[in-house]
Amino acid sequence: MVSVAALTLEIRIEHAQSLKDKRQVVKGLKDKLHHRLNVAVAETEFQHLWQLSELVVVTVASSRQVAEGTLRHAEEIAERHLSGGLTNSNVEWLS
Repeated sequence: MVSVAALTLEIRIEHAQSLKDKRQVVKGLKDKLHHRLNVAVAETEFQHLWQLSELVVVTVASSRQVAEGTLRHAEEIAERHLSGGLTNSNVEWLS
């Protein structure tokens, strides 16, 4: 059975002094997640704020276990990439 899940990542970028600084961090994380895990990633909230962002990572997998593993790995990558800037995460099952 196909499983679809979304991981919401709330991010705080303390050192960002402009939207350009923020975009550099967000784009780097989005690219890393997409290339390493073959997931879809979109910034969904706080586009106008310098130090906050919300990213949603979506995966489609052949089973719930595979989807869980992919999203767990995505969260670990985000934690390492953001060096403590990941403030919250939440998984939602879409099917």
